[in-house]
Amino acid sequence: MSFVLAPGLYAILLSFQGRKVTGGLLGAGSKVVFVGWSNYRNVLSDSDLWSSVLRMLAVGSITIPLTIGLALLFALLLDTARARFTRITRLLIFLPYAVPGVIATLLWGFMYLPATSPIGGDRINYFSAAGVYASVANIAVWGAVGFNMVVIFTALRALPPEIYEAARMDGSSEFQIAVRIKIPLVFPAITMCTLFTLLASAQLFNEPNTLKPLSNAISSTWVPLMKVYTDAFVNSDIYSAAAISVVLAIAALIISFIAARVVQSRVAQEER
Repeated sequence: MSFVLAPGLYAILLSFQGRKVTGGLLGAGSKVVFVGWSNYRNVLSDSDLWSSVLRMLAVGSITIPLTIGLALLFALLLDTARARFTRITRLLIFLPYAVPGVIATLLWGFMYLPATSPIGGDRINYFSAAGVYASVANIAVWGAVGFNMVVIFTALRALPPEIYEAARMDGSSEFQIAVRIKIPLVFPAITMCTLFTLLASAQLFNEPNTLKPLSNAISSTWVPLMKVYTDAFVNSDIYSAAAISVVLAIAALIISFIAARVVQSRVAQEER
């Protein structure tokens, strides 16, 4: 527990501190002082931060529905009675998740570059101001679909097969079984995957940061975590970076709490 609480408490402590320039006979210097809520006021009024949040939301609006939609589609297809080679197919779909994010981004970055692209990089500008959103989202989706597919597929396998047999005897097609039986019964797993993907979108960093040298459209503060990194390690303003980190952590906790309540209410309705 201390390994979890200690960094968070230290970040909170830093977020209420700042450096004050001092002078004297030996020349100017600085010291750490308590600044109260000053860092948080500066953070919440920082237009650069809000712009990075909007870019993060734009990528998330592509990443979240595509990741969950493809994961659900693949899980349903693998769970059909006519599915063949399911083990090797599951492995192939899951494999991109095992590739480290930086390596995956570099691989896709080479595919986006006009000089090395086999997917029309000489005709499509994957690093334009508008196209870079889809380029970043594509990498995130490629790496996340497999994990979410396994979670949903496992939930489908846990359902009793007697339900499907009864539905088939009543004349239901595989599509009707999927829409009316499977999806409602695995809704908690779908919600959990959505929460995981939402939190991953809020932590977007590796993809845009790795692609930054390849695209002029990606700045050093393109998403919130890149701004945290820039403030802390480039501008040496760890106190502002700590305040942003605390704000992002609180937002993530709120999202997690709301999602947990939604799942609980849905499960309670099904039990009734």
